[in-house]
Formats: sequence, C-alpha cells, structure tokens
Amino acid sequence: MSALGSPFRPLGADEGEDEPRPAEIESLCMACLRHGTTRLLLTRIPFFREVLVGSFACHSCGWADAEIQSAGRLQDRGVRYTLAVRTRQDLNREVVKTDCATARIPELEFEIPAFSQKGALTTIEGIIDRSVAGLEQDQPVRKETDPDVARKIDEFILKLKHLKEVDEAFTFVLDDPSGNSFVENPRAPQRDEGLVVAHYKRSAEQAAMLGIEEEEADEKSVEPADDLRNEVLQFNTNCPECNAPAKTNMKLVQIPHFKEVVIMATNCEDCGLRTNEVKSGGAIEPLGTKITLHVTDPSDMTRDLLKSETCRVEIPELEFELGMAALGGKFTTLEGLLKDIQTLVEKNPFTLGDSCAPGRAEKLSVFSRKLQQILDGQRRVHFVMDDPAGNSYLQNVYAPEEDPELRTEHYKRSFEQNEELGLNDMKTEDYETEASSEQ
Repeated sequence: MSALGSPFRPLGADEGEDEPRPAEIESLCMACLRHGTTRLLLTRIPFFREVLVGSFACHSCGWADAEIQSAGRLQDRGVRYTLAVRTRQDLNREVVKTDCATARIPELEFEIPAFSQKGALTTIEGIIDRSVAGLEQDQPVRKETDPDVARKIDEFILKLKHLKEVDEAFTFVLDDPSGNSFVENPRAPQRDEGLVVAHYKRSAEQAAMLGIEEEEADEKSVEPADDLRNEVLQFNTNCPECNAPAKTNMKLVQIPHFKEVVIMATNCEDCGLRTNEVKSGGAIEPLGTKITLHVTDPSDMTRDLLKSETCRVEIPELEFELGMAALGGKFTTLEGLLKDIQTLVEKNPFTLGDSCAPGRAEKLSVFSRKLQQILDGQRRVHFVMDDPAGNSYLQNVYAPEEDPELRTEHYKRSFEQNEELGLNDMKTEDYETEASSEQ
C-alpha cells in the first residue's frame, strides 16, 4: 500500500513494492468456454478521479477484452467535453468513456450512442478505431444481403479512417450525464485553448437512463430569493412611445463571478416597440471600477458585459467617449454594445438635413466604418468601462484564472463623482439623532 494507504495508484506510475498491483481472477472465456484471466486495477487519473480498469485475456483462443468503470459515485451534474482536434497529437489524448456517455463527431454527423459500447480507457484515435471495427464486423454478411447499404458503410469507414490523418480539423464531443467521463488536458493545470468543458443539470430522461430519481425540491424549503431567481415577474405599464397598455417582464439574474442584476423588458403589441433595461441588484460599491479590455481577437466580441446606467464607455484609439446617460443600463455582449453605439451614431438626427454642420456627417461616417472594422476583427483597440458606482462587469473568459487582456482597477471616487451619484448629501449613520436635534 502507498504511504497514504490508498488502494488507488496513479495512472502510468511504475510498479513498486508499496503500490497496489492488479488483482488476477480466473474467469470463463465467453468465446471458447475455457478458462482465462481477468485483471482488475484501481487507478487514479491525474486531474480527474478514481476508476476501475478491467481486462480479460484467454490463453486458449486469444480472445481479449477491456473495460473501465467509475470507482466513485455519480456526479451532481453531467459533463460535456468539446475538443477541436487540429493535430495528430490531439488524437493521442487519453479519454475515459463510460458506457453511458455519448461520443459525437459533428462534421461527419457520426454518433456513438450511450450503452452501445462498454466503458473504456483509451484515446481519441482508439475510439475511432473501435468505431471502425464495429462497422466492419458485419460487412461480409451485409454485402451479400444489402450491397447498397454495405457500399455506403464502406464509404463512411473511409471517412472515419481519414480523420486520423487530421488533414482538416474536426470536433470531438463527449457527453456524459453521469459526469464520470474525461478528456485529457495535456497542459493541466493550465487552461487548454482547444478543450471546452461544460457541466449541466441532468434532464428527467437522463436521470431515468441512469436509474436514479431526480430530487424533488421541497417547496417549503425554497428560499424566497431562490424562488425569485427562477420566476419571471410581469406587471402592467404603458408604452413609452404610444402610451398604449403594455406588459413589462422582470427577472433577477445572477452573473457568475459578479453579482445579481435585474433585467426588465417591455414589448408593446400596438406599435411594436421593444425595450430592455438592466438595473443593479445590489448597493453602490465602496470603490469605483475601471475595466479595460484589449480587443485582439474576433472572439472578444462574444464576451458578456453589464453596462450600468452610471457607466461611461471609452475607446481611446477612436477618441470616443459615451456618457453615463447614453443607452442606459444594458446586459449584452461586446458586439451588441458596439452595434448599439454604431446605430446611435448613424441615426443621430443632428447629422441629417440642412442643419448638419459641414464635414460632421463625413466624420461620423468614418467613425462608423472604424467601428465596423472592430466588429470584423480588423482593428485592435482598448475598450474601457468606467463606472464610479462599481456596478458594471465585463466577462473574464478565463475565470477563475487571470485574463491577460482584461484589467480591472478599483479607485476612490472624487467629490464630483459622489455628487453625481447623490452620495454627498446622503446620510446613513445617526440620522435619527440628527433629525431629532433639528426639531
């Protein structure tokens, strides 16, 4: 046994006197009905968890088999791994695929359904080889009974084999509702740019497939705040454009690694007006916040952001500044906010008609084209959000790790900023004593 007394030895570790060794059991071979040997090993996969690896070998007929099972409990959530396979090295990544996991290659519309293969500790190339072997198994009989289907399967097998050359990148998706499958990150514990890991709540069908019952929440034990997060509130109001009766929807949303916000949306069925507004769900922060993002890649356009009604937006390279009141509060993406700014510029009423100053329309047209270049990923700029109330947010796609292109600074508000927020005349301590002394 190891020093810690654990029965699990690290995957790939050298066998030593103190390390657990595979247990060997004499078993019946299902191919020739003679005796073979089953070997079982409890092993620990780095940056994952413990698994049970089993293999069988028959010395009489040569038949061999292997499978893997999780040595732990079902996880609280399912897991989905999405890997962009770009090089042959990616084919060598180790994969733990449980029998309830589904593997897909979207480019070929190919899927290995759950429970169609036993669990395996293999590689991505190994999964492709197992799929090819499974398709080739019944081909001789199929060619005699249904030649057309056999021909199509042969063509598909060639496509699967061609994937191993990695002439073109393809996507490998491993979806396991039990949460016990795994795709290796060779750079662990650092982030893998080509691998996306998503955890999700199991559906009722997935829970039934795993043979478990979903835990029904006790209505009496649900906190009011939790109940509010799961409910969309609706109240009657009037349309700000045509004053017709309309309805406003309100939802409390928790932004990861930030705070709660309230999103309100109004839709008028008479004039078709649609508005949305975001309000901070918390108090004004003790310090102001200045967020600076160096936009270097088109993928930055997909970052979520929360612009509160007290936030100013700057793009120094374009000498552009958007004041606090403009556009109001918004919960959108960087692309969405830049498009709103572009629309605001292009539909500015002071750039239309005879009242437009000479050259102003041309300047705004040039500015709009520069904004479009940013949206198309052709121009690198710094995007700055300065919120004295500290209630704005820009997504860190590397969270909880540090984002090299994102910088957040906290600063003490000036007197003018406190005055604009109405804080200088606000008294929150001993106000009852002061009120009684004035009387």
